[in-house]
Amino acid sequence: MTTPYKHEPFTNFEVEENRVAFQKAMDTVNEWMGQSYPLIINGEKIETDNKIVSVNPANKEEIVGTVSKADQDHAEKAIQAAATAFETWRYSDPEERASVLFRAAQKVRRMKHEFSALLVKEAGKPWNEADADTAEAIDFMEYYARQMLDLAKGKPVNSREGERNQYIYTPTGVTVVIPPWNFLFAIMAGTTVAPIVTGNTVVLKPASATPVIAARFVEILEQSGLPKGVVNFVPGSGAEVGDYLVDHPKTSIITFTGSREVGTRIFERAAKVQSGQTHLKQVIAEMGGKDTVVVDEDGDVELAAQSIVQSAFGFAGQKCSAGSRAVVHEKIYDQVLKRVIELTEAKKVGVPDSADVYMGPVIDQASFDKIMDYIEIGKEEGRLVSGGNGVDTKGYFIEPTIFADLDPNARLMQEEIFGPVVGFTKVGSFNEALKVANNTEYGLTGAVITNNRDHIKRAKQEFHVGNLYFNRNCTGAIVGYHPFGGFKMSGTDSKAGGPDYLALHMQAKTISEMF
Repeated sequence: MTTPYKHEPFTNFEVEENRVAFQKAMDTVNEWMGQSYPLIINGEKIETDNKIVSVNPANKEEIVGTVSKADQDHAEKAIQAAATAFETWRYSDPEERASVLFRAAQKVRRMKHEFSALLVKEAGKPWNEADADTAEAIDFMEYYARQMLDLAKGKPVNSREGERNQYIYTPTGVTVVIPPWNFLFAIMAGTTVAPIVTGNTVVLKPASATPVIAARFVEILEQSGLPKGVVNFVPGSGAEVGDYLVDHPKTSIITFTGSREVGTRIFERAAKVQSGQTHLKQVIAEMGGKDTVVVDEDGDVELAAQSIVQSAFGFAGQKCSAGSRAVVHEKIYDQVLKRVIELTEAKKVGVPDSADVYMGPVIDQASFDKIMDYIEIGKEEGRLVSGGNGVDTKGYFIEPTIFADLDPNARLMQEEIFGPVVGFTKVGSFNEALKVANNTEYGLTGAVITNNRDHIKRAKQEFHVGNLYFNRNCTGAIVGYHPFGGFKMSGTDSKAGGPDYLALHMQAKTISEMF
């Protein structure tokens, strides 16, 4: 009997002992810098001439690691290896598959600070954000392992006299996993182990900006007893390798987290039945958001300000759940805005080499340039009240930036920026606030700061997002507690970390036996 699921605790860095332990882990990870990582196909380590170079976004001169780059021939071999391994893995004992996840979770738990320190290096995450990312990776393994043990029993259906009926779940096939760079451990791990534990096999194409953490995780899975071919590691370009994997007739599932543009393109390509394909492909997609914190006239000003700052600037706003829009009632608009500016300007921004750094760099030059372009747009559309500057000489640093008095239809209020920029819009009523909150093509997360029970009741029905929070920030979903996924163009609302997620990787089968 397994122990009940409880989410992995976060590290309190106000405790000196924890700070010392994390700094020691940072020293250890510094010794990992610059190492080389091969492809892994059918258990074989393959070095290629072409490399993906992962650099520290806080220090462009520091190479985190070099990872072999796959081409289409490697992609083909990976698909074939996964297809071959599927024919045995699909019939493996669910308890055996769950045990692989339990062992992997324990291995990561024992090296928790080292993995988090690697996230600091590879993605520029502040310590608390890195710690939460690693904790979530552990959570996904623990939660999905327990969910599989329950799912293996099937679901009850009725039987008649002289007849026994069963409703069970069977694996689907080869799964192409394309995770993002922002939750480089948590989402990568979660989207990889979900198909594995359900009896599918995986071709993992990690984000090119953050492939080293994925390489380290595949090593953990191998050490935990995963048979060869069940997971195949093939970093490569989206245009060359990604499209090939998505289009392949032996691909059964594509699980993707990233931009709306790429997600809809994958959805379209996956819908086409290729020559030799004998099934319809399942797409699990999470494609971003333009998320709103609503503050009504009864909202607590301090709580509202804290929630807006945390939602907007955690990990430099590089979250699909980031609250990049604050919609505030006119009665307390000035108070909330003033307090958000005060809180923001008190935060420490810089290289995340100590626990007191609140916000580090953005991920790369392309992101830096895009965000700075949006800041220029914001200067035309609204009133810049804090931040607005960026420096990309050593790393990719942008000040947390606040714009006030934006029109609800301004580009800054409609388009996903994916950076440390928040826009304020003033409204005259809760009705207007809900209309503004729903006026984008996205529907991922949202928050409402209010003490009005009628407004809470209305928002539950009328605020059209997949994850809705009251009197708190709109980021930080915890596995098993806040199943995550959004409406509209935010994706397929697949609810990662929830009770329905694993079933998306399986096929329901009805069995009826007459006596």
